[in-house]
Amino acid sequence: MSDKPSVLFVCVHNAGRSQMAAGWLAHLAGDRIEVRSAGSAPADQINPVAVEAMREVGIDITAAQPKILTTEAVQAGDVVITMGCGDACPIFPGKRYEDWKLDDPAGQGIEAVRPIRDEIRVRVEKLITELTG
Repeated sequence: MSDKPSVLFVCVHNAGRSQMAAGWLAHLAGDRIEVRSAGSAPADQINPVAVEAMREVGIDITAAQPKILTTEAVQAGDVVITMGCGDACPIFPGKRYEDWKLDDPAGQGIEAVRPIRDEIRVRVEKLITELTG
């Protein structure tokens, strides 16, 4: 393990949940934790409603781009958190895996995305506590 823990967030399109989770982790943990996200079937662009939901809490994820999930990305992470991608994520021994059951914000309005955003924050805060002690 490197000096700081590395977390990889994975969802299917890498456009909503994983991007919001990466935004929260970068915002709340600063440089204490390395943050990456990817998707098993990345979208062309980040979900604009997810961008708006994060903007409401002062976090700008507009520069984020959906990225394809690679074996190397999984191998480089200490913790791999999946969100609805099921078996698409390769499993390696010695990694910590968690599957966060979260509603998919795709096609949802801002009212539906806010509670997803807030649930992700709670989970990210718990993760930071676990990783940084």
